[in-house]
Amino acid sequence: MRFALFFALLLAALSFMACGQSFTDPRDGQAYKVVQIGNVTWFAQNLNYEIDGSVCPEGDSRNCDKYGRLYTWEIAQNVCPEGWLLPDSLDLAKLVEQAGGESQAGDALKSTDGWFKKGNGSDGFGFSALPAGFRNVEGAYDGIGGYAYIWSATETLDGLAYYLFLDFSSKSAGLNAFGKGDSRSVRCIQKP
Repeated sequence: MRFALFFALLLAALSFMACGQSFTDPRDGQAYKVVQIGNVTWFAQNLNYEIDGSVCPEGDSRNCDKYGRLYTWEIAQNVCPEGWLLPDSLDLAKLVEQAGGESQAGDALKSTDGWFKKGNGSDGFGFSALPAGFRNVEGAYDGIGGYAYIWSATETLDGLAYYLFLDFSSKSAGLNAFGKGDSRSVRCIQKP
C-alpha cells in the first residue's frame, strides 16, 4: 500500500514538473511560459521561432520579442518544436468553452496589458493572449494592439483555415476562418 501511494505521488510530481512553468525550445534556446488549461498544456506566449517565411508584426524585429512571429497557415503546420503541435479547431473551441464560453472567453484569455483603449483582459487562465495583428497575402500589416489571430490546424470545406479571434473592444472570443496565405500567430500545445 505504501509503495502504491509513493508511486502515485511520484508520478504526480513528475507530471507537474513535466508541465512546469516554462519550456525551452532546443532549436534556438528561447524559453516560453506554459500553462495547463483543462488537460491541455499550452504555450502562454506566441511562438517566436524564426523560419523562412515568418515575419515580425508590423515588419519590426522589436515586435517579435513582445508578440512573437507571424506565420502562414502552411508554415504553422510544422513550426512547433518537437513534442508540441498546432492546436486544431476542437482544441481552440474547448479552450473558449473552458474560459467561460464565447461571450466571456476573450476577457479570460487576454493579457492584462498591451491592448488598445482599455481592451485588456483579466488573464484568468494565464493564457496571456497579446494582439499581434496579422499580415495579409499582399504584405500589408494590420491589427497590432487591437486583435489576436491564433491559427488552428483545421481547414474549412472551402479551403480556408480556422483561427481563434480576440478583439480589444469585446470580452468575447470565437473561431473564424480566413485565407491560409495570411500570416498569423501560433500557440503550440503539448502532444498527448
